[in-house]
Formats: sequence, structure tokens, C-alpha cells
Amino acid sequence: MTDSARLVLNLSCEDKPGIVAGIASTLANSGCNILDSAQFGDTETGLFFMRVEFMAPEGVSREDVSAALASVAKRFQMDWAVYDATALLPILVMVSKFDHCLLDLIYRQRMGALPVRIAAVVSNHTDAQPIAEMNRIPFHHVPVTRDTKPEAEAKLLEIFEASGAELVVLARYMQVLSEDLSTTLSGRVINIHHSFLPAFKGAKPYHQAHARGVKLIGATGHYVTSDLDEGPIIEQDAERVSHAHAADELVAIGRDIEARVLARAVKAHAERRVFLNGVKTVVFRP
Repeated sequence: MTDSARLVLNLSCEDKPGIVAGIASTLANSGCNILDSAQFGDTETGLFFMRVEFMAPEGVSREDVSAALASVAKRFQMDWAVYDATALLPILVMVSKFDHCLLDLIYRQRMGALPVRIAAVVSNHTDAQPIAEMNRIPFHHVPVTRDTKPEAEAKLLEIFEASGAELVVLARYMQVLSEDLSTTLSGRVINIHHSFLPAFKGAKPYHQAHARGVKLIGATGHYVTSDLDEGPIIEQDAERVSHAHAADELVAIGRDIEARVLARAVKAHAERRVFLNGVKTVVFRP
């Protein structure tokens, strides 16, 4: 590496004195310049989380910095990694028939507003195939029925590994992932859910909400776990509505919220700003 490298260090460990000092001094001794640093000590779990973005000088690679940090990481028994802050995260997007979240991700990627590269689109229908092909993204049709679900999920995992993707994004994919697949891809699957309607499960949640006269609708971006729609939360948003909104208007507002919340969640993950903390997350905002 001949040019300066923009890198990100993520770490978590038991909260003890000296962690920040140890990281800062090690980076300084390596000639690195810290651009941004965020840390959080969770008094409930006793864990410490830290994200440091920095510039390594010309001739100092990510591997060199990692080697320099190894000693302090071992001393504090850290779970840690150093990433290239300029690299685009390869993602696999899964979608069913609703395409608003997929289209939004593609647009943000194209505009450079989302640091990802959509490596493939997978769907249990063919509705999104023209969108993927128009944007020169490999499309895979993987039908799913109750009887073929194990074979379909094996195919999905095969596509995920072959594509080189590091994250699966469920962009309104209307199939529940099995416990086995959720466990295999733990921390690597983000889903969007109409979270501010917790009492309205099943079909047409916005229509159910309209019938009950709700005053607030929203969405949640979260990691997928075996507990349906109860994984660690990354991002949320909501909007006020009133009796004057028809059910179809709630659907339109909901789709807009879903798209932007999912994009924010994917962006936070891609920028290495999200840390799993048990059933919760720590998210360092820019």
C-alpha cells in the first residue's frame, strides 16, 4: 500500500481502565491520525464498545496496524477487527413482490449515498427480475413452499457464499427464515418490519391499523434471529397520522418509512457502526 489508508477499528471487551489510552497510544506510535472516535461503557453488562476511524500513513497497511494493535487487544481480551473504511460492503438483497425497498437501495447505491455493492438479488417471485436485470445485478429466482423450504434455504446459502456477500438484506422478503438459517447467518441478516403496529400481525397490517384509528405508524430495521421480528434493533422511525388518512395512504406512508429506515440500518452496518450487545445493539451515529 503506497497511499494513506482510511481505516476503522471496532472493538468490544470487558470494561476496564486504560482501554482508550492503550488504543490511542498504539495508533499514535504507528503514525496514525484519529479522525473520529466513539465509545460506550454499558454499566448493565459491564461491556465496553469502541469505534475508531483513522488515517494510517503512507506505507502502513491495514495488516501493519492490526499487528501493532494485537498486543493491547490481547491484554484486554478484545473482540476486534480493523476494516478498510473506503471499501463497499457486498450485500445480497432478498425481496418478494413489494419492490420499494429494493428500488431505494439500488438508487442510494448508484448515487453513492450507501457504501454497498449489491452482489445479487434473490426472490421467491419473478416480479423484481426486470429491476435487477436493468441495473445489471444478478437475479436468482428461488421459489419457496412449505415442503421445499429446506432446499430453498440451502440454495440461498449457496448463492450468498458464491456472491461474496457479507450481509443479507430482507427488503420486504415475505418468507420467515428458519431457526437453522437465522443461526448460521447470525449478525449478517437485516430485516425491515412495521414495528409501530405491534398489535396488528398477519395480512394487511396498515389496513388493520386504519380500522383501529392509529395515530402513529413506523418501521424498524433489525437483525434477524430465530425470534420472529424480535431481533436486535438497529434503526427506527415513525410518522404521525390521523383519522383523515385512508388505509391506502397509510400504506404509502409506511412504504416510505420502511425504505428509509432499512437504508439507514444497512448504512450503519456497512460503516461498521453497529455492535451487538446481547439482545440489543450499540449504534454509533456519525
